[in-house]
Amino acid sequence: MVGRELASVVGPLTLAWVNSQLEPGERVLRAEALHGGITAEVRRLTVGAPDGGTRHLVLRSFVDQVHSEEWLTREADALTLLTGTGVPAPGLVAVDPNAARCEHPSLLMTHLSGRTVLDDEGVEARLPLLARQLVAIHAVRPAERPRPYVTLTTADTVVTPEGADAAAWAAAIDLIREPAPPYEGRFLHRDFQPGNVLFEVPPADPAGARITGVVDWAASSWGPADLDVAHCATNLALLHGPAWGLRFAEAYEEAGGVLAAAAGERLYWLVRDGLACSEEVRAVARPWREAGRTELTARAVETRLDAYVTALMDTLG
Repeated sequence: MVGRELASVVGPLTLAWVNSQLEPGERVLRAEALHGGITAEVRRLTVGAPDGGTRHLVLRSFVDQVHSEEWLTREADALTLLTGTGVPAPGLVAVDPNAARCEHPSLLMTHLSGRTVLDDEGVEARLPLLARQLVAIHAVRPAERPRPYVTLTTADTVVTPEGADAAAWAAAIDLIREPAPPYEGRFLHRDFQPGNVLFEVPPADPAGARITGVVDWAASSWGPADLDVAHCATNLALLHGPAWGLRFAEAYEEAGGVLAAAAGERLYWLVRDGLACSEEVRAVARPWREAGRTELTARAVETRLDAYVTALMDTLG
């Protein structure tokens, strides 16, 4: 990729900023779009060294996002915090949260091996890996707490899917009208789900998968472990079927995680996250289809969400 072509892909200002962060004699050779993100453009950059060697970095840029400065600052803080903790997060290289030097607010970080795995095959083996990784994240004890968690969904903003179980959804909506249960705070990823976890999977042995990285820390915050568990459970339910969402909380506890003691409190968080997804089904489904799950249309995801919320209310309500 020649310089002019590369600058047209990355942006000339951003490319100059990235090059200024490299070792002497290094330069960016190529940029490859990474799919799966909803809020940001993510590119893998191939960096060439004078001796002919190469390495990879990842550039994350927010385009037309109102809160991009806040998100990138929070992500940079999280990556700094996680250094040395054992949590496999990228290393921070540089951040330009207010686009002082780039076309758009941007963050440059190290590249982690592995890939996201969204296929149904091997999900049974990946489930306990996800649970153990989330327990490890919640074990991080920051010297300075990040901002408190945020949930934007309210009983009045829930979008009930067409043809949904009206009674189950009405009961679920009534549940989140109640005050949030008390909780013991933990460091949260806040968007922990299969699309933000990298795996290495042996071609001949899907059950031999291992986690190599956790990405997208822009929403990291402080709050109940139940909320992170609920978010991953919702995504598992929509990707692989409601039964997998229902199993995740159990897998988290088997991995040593601690959730709310009362069933009603657990249900509150699980339902809250499921209902939150009702407002952004199209945004959630699009990157999954781009990643190869073409059968996960917005309507298919809505149907699974209805089945999951109904199952929650039937099982725990």
